[in-house]
Amino acid sequence: MLQFKLVLLGDSSVGKSSIVHRFVKDSFDEFRESTIGAAFLSQTVKLEKHQDVTIKFEIWDTAGQERYKSLAPMYYRNANAALIVYDVTQPGSLVKAQSWVEELKHKVGDQDLVICLVGNKLDLCEADSSVRQVEIDDAQTYAQEQHLLFHEVSAKTGAGIAKIFQEMGEKVYERKTAESAASAATQPRKTLNVELQRPSTNDSTSCCA
Repeated sequence: MLQFKLVLLGDSSVGKSSIVHRFVKDSFDEFRESTIGAAFLSQTVKLEKHQDVTIKFEIWDTAGQERYKSLAPMYYRNANAALIVYDVTQPGSLVKAQSWVEELKHKVGDQDLVICLVGNKLDLCEADSSVRQVEIDDAQTYAQEQHLLFHEVSAKTGAGIAKIFQEMGEKVYERKTAESAASAATQPRKTLNVELQRPSTNDSTSCCA
């Protein structure tokens, strides 16, 4: 089974932990306490596009409080995938998510990382459209410009959660498979050295002796 490291980044209270717990445990806690430092969870995903392929995500859920921000590089280092989460009901939340995207691209590079921009708390907008503070078109346009995956979800209802990790799993697997194929293609071919045995001129049984 292939294992991939996935990190969640975003400001406090955007719902990173709720997204992870909905994915891993299919549960939601309205009064979940803020993460301190980081939390580790894992979950497997059976890919839909690639039959018989199951991958395991090793998930680091980082704290969003400013005092823990300096610890983030320790968790996103060597990551294969990242979820950048913002709150669709909070003005300025997308801007803060964009700063995480810029940091990742600067420190890690998007060539080695599958990044998904995720707008959480969609259920609040569906109940009352006036609470939306981040327009989906703005977030989607930014994601397209930066070549990011993009989803709006609700950790509370579970809407869209499984689709995030399914799509990220597909992208990470395809990228790693392509890298392995490219690496194999650049390896020098081994030449087979075959020496034909010739009759020895010192052989007394030779006709020419």
